[in-house]
Amino acid sequence: MKATFKTVAMATMLLAGSPALAACLQQEAENNNTEAKANPGLCSGQVVNGSIGSSTDADWFSFDTTNTGDISISLSHGTSADFDFYLYRSSGSYILSGQSSSRPETGIYRAATAGKHFIKVARYSGTGSYGLTVTFNGSASGGTTPPTSCSYGVRPAKPSNQTSYLLGGSADVCPALTSGQGALLLMGGGTDVDAAFSNRVGPQIKAGNIVVLRAAGTDAYNTYLQGLTGAASVETLIVDTVTKANSAYVEWAIKSAEAVFIAGGDQSAYLNAWQGTLVQTALKHVYDKGGVVGGTSAGDHVLSQHVYDPDGVSGAVSAEVVTDYCHNTINISSNFLSFPQLANTLNDTHFRQRDRMGRSAVFQAKLGSSGRVIAVSEATSLFVTADGQGIVDGTNEVYVLRADAQTQYTQTSCGQPVVIKDLLRFKLLPGESYNLLSNSTTVTPIRISIDGRNTAFYTPVSPY
Repeated sequence: MKATFKTVAMATMLLAGSPALAACLQQEAENNNTEAKANPGLCSGQVVNGSIGSSTDADWFSFDTTNTGDISISLSHGTSADFDFYLYRSSGSYILSGQSSSRPETGIYRAATAGKHFIKVARYSGTGSYGLTVTFNGSASGGTTPPTSCSYGVRPAKPSNQTSYLLGGSADVCPALTSGQGALLLMGGGTDVDAAFSNRVGPQIKAGNIVVLRAAGTDAYNTYLQGLTGAASVETLIVDTVTKANSAYVEWAIKSAEAVFIAGGDQSAYLNAWQGTLVQTALKHVYDKGGVVGGTSAGDHVLSQHVYDPDGVSGAVSAEVVTDYCHNTINISSNFLSFPQLANTLNDTHFRQRDRMGRSAVFQAKLGSSGRVIAVSEATSLFVTADGQGIVDGTNEVYVLRADAQTQYTQTSCGQPVVIKDLLRFKLLPGESYNLLSNSTTVTPIRISIDGRNTAFYTPVSPY
């Protein structure tokens, strides 16, 4: 069993001659294995990302409090490790520690005197990355203390049945976003696209707060997203009922965030729990104020105006749905989210890897000649700005399916094989773009046809 206390002897050592930082420390810098080599520049409420790489590794940090007041510490880390923190004054043994197996490790030292303080992060077991947040009266030289509130009031009390995982400060930071300039992130499932978060989401949210929404799962996105975006905090919320989706806590967390990312899972579970609730209006609020709303796999599906919604039946498979225009695995729902770029659109994911061209062609026919499918392959994303411009990141491709005057819906009757001729298919590779408001792109499309009467139902044989 893990000990409650550990005896630590520490000689009196002063940090002298450390250069002042021009900004708040956000990333641990080695070698900081001793107090004398402590990283300076911790700002109140600013998360610092670091890692413990071996049994002998320990990370030291320093900060100055300007007035007597509480020092609050939160140390988050992954499930495969157990890390501890120790708070020291400039001399003597530690005055506060977090040595439990909790995630995050938290603690508050009441009415700490003004002056220099040190924090050591060390391993009890395992290795990996962590996020350290210290809140205190003061800031690092040259740094600024993040604001503690914006226009959303105080964070409501969390309901006892609400599961959440918070990495970083609990305060709402307030970067200046541009109202009406929201963005969307459509991710195709499988491996997440680092560049989409670091190059697209990060600059858009300006070190704001991120919320991860899911109906089941863990906090696996927290450290990952914070590391790529520099977000002040990442909070994962498990929202699996209408009651939770209508709670003041969930609404506050979403509305005060600068980005919301909907994890993979089951889009039907999301619709059943979130449609018509405060989650729905809060997501639109984030977009309207200039934030980012995104999702991967099921989280991507629910962003479009029309949503493929299996809701308890088997997933739609191309080879099956092309044999019957009203196949029992086809169900399309609407009236959840409404973003201008995704009007009269249905999103599909895991696209080329799971051969979903046939089913998406049928989906497109269901929407009608003005409807459109945006289909993203795995390890790929489409980041769409308010002007409609979508840019592809990742390793595979994004497809757009839509009709024009040449397209023919030759046979679209229930109980009959689907026959569609000359549907436009755009294939967008990484770095290429497509404007979803104007349907304009420099990419030249091909035409594909579907004939569900045949075993080989694609023309051309490989429509990808």
